[in-house]
Amino acid sequence: MGNATTANFRNGMVIRYNNDLWTLTEFHHVSPGNWRAFVRTRLKNLRNGRVIEQRFRAGEDVDEVRVEHQNWQFLYIDGTDYVFMNTETFDQQPIAKDMLGDAVKFLKEQDEIEMLVDGDTIIAAVLPNFLELTVESAEPGVRGDTANNVTKPATLETGAVINVPLFVNPGDRVRVDTRTGQYVERVK
Repeated sequence: MGNATTANFRNGMVIRYNNDLWTLTEFHHVSPGNWRAFVRTRLKNLRNGRVIEQRFRAGEDVDEVRVEHQNWQFLYIDGTDYVFMNTETFDQQPIAKDMLGDAVKFLKEQDEIEMLVDGDTIIAAVLPNFLELTVESAEPGVRGDTANNVTKPATLETGAVINVPLFVNPGDRVRVDTRTGQYVERVK
């Protein structure tokens, strides 16, 4: 089975577990007194982005997948595929929209993302945690509405719609958390 054990754990490591590929986002070695030591981990599914907590026995074999981290640039949309180009080799490759997850609605042409590549196969796309986008349209904020945390929908340049504070106007640039799809701040 494995070509590594829990002793080899490091953040960003990719393992095959339950017939799926996961990246290790954090891990803690735990030695509870006279019980057997174990490693508590957080694993992120590379296919759908789901995060789980998983325990491994200390020293347990794991199946590490050797992946290369490459920078790819988003070129254009072709049907349901997003076409990317490797920034070093200039190879172009279509990626299915569902492999990119929900955050794909924040991607604009020329954006660079990290791809995890196993040989010639792209196994996962890692979008930046934050992207800056221009607000295309938003309702004007209503004067006299002083309640805290009041938001309004705004359409971004990619067509994605998010909720923003009332003071955000069309033409403003905003930072969006691609993990939650939420407004973070207005960018000067």
